[in-house]
Amino acid sequence: MTGTAPTENTPGSTAPGSTAPGSTAPAYAVAPKTNTLAIVSFVSAFVVSLVAIITGHIALAQIRARGEAGRGLALAGLILGYIGAALVTVAVILAIVFAATLAAFLTTYSVGSDDVAPSASPTQAPGLVVPQGQLGSAYFDEGYLEVGTGPVVIDQFFDPLCPYCKDFDDANGQQLALAVDNDAITLRLHSLTFLDRASNGTAYSTRASAALTCEAAINPDTTLDFLAALYANQPAEGTSGLTDTELIGLSTGSASIEECVTSGQYQLWSQLNTEAAFAGDDAGLPAITGTPSVFVDGVQYLGAIDDPAQFSEFVAGAF
Repeated sequence: MTGTAPTENTPGSTAPGSTAPGSTAPAYAVAPKTNTLAIVSFVSAFVVSLVAIITGHIALAQIRARGEAGRGLALAGLILGYIGAALVTVAVILAIVFAATLAAFLTTYSVGSDDVAPSASPTQAPGLVVPQGQLGSAYFDEGYLEVGTGPVVIDQFFDPLCPYCKDFDDANGQQLALAVDNDAITLRLHSLTFLDRASNGTAYSTRASAALTCEAAINPDTTLDFLAALYANQPAEGTSGLTDTELIGLSTGSASIEECVTSGQYQLWSQLNTEAAFAGDDAGLPAITGTPSVFVDGVQYLGAIDDPAQFSEFVAGAF
């Protein structure tokens, strides 16, 4: 603590706080002068917190050194100053957090993505229209691809990027294809797009589903061959997937599907079918919760996806 250094009372001097001989003591105590900076600190607390804090500390030091009044004002200025500084700090932090959140939101939902593939949202696919009627084995109004003319109807919901869908096809694809060839079943294919999120922004599921639809519409006899090729060349989740050129190369049909694929002709239709499947508006079937989902004459198969004997027994029960 700083202050006046103690001194000795030399002969003829006056002790601190006493009255010199011959002088008259005042009838009442004289109030000490109020420190100017204490007043400044108190007033500044209502305007500029930092000024209040600085002047408050200086005022307290001067009051201790000079014995001036105004300690209460200085303390009040300091307290109000610190409170104001804290409130300003909180406000700045909240403003920064809000600005960062708003910037992230605007970045995520900004229009004009640099992705070469269209957005997974159907409403963000300008220039694409929903096809109607039937073309080849594509039944656009119904929302599926259909092969075979057998009495038992099997609906197969899958995503081209889904590894479990590949497991199901590896185990049961050949027997389904044979049943189609023998007119034992009608197979309805529902190719979905919800795994677009797992293809590094290239919307692979949408592009692959649309390419399968191109094959079904243009080369209906090789629909199942194209599906088998999609599974045989299935990329891993978290990768960009096949390019459009590679998808076109999977076709074994006599007619080219290049223009159909590169134009994205059936991408919107595939995305809308996905929404319908999860909402329960697809082919009059219950809403699905994942893939693969398989229904035999409207009854869902709940057995092992990689057990062809169990699945075959389930299908046989429908005849």
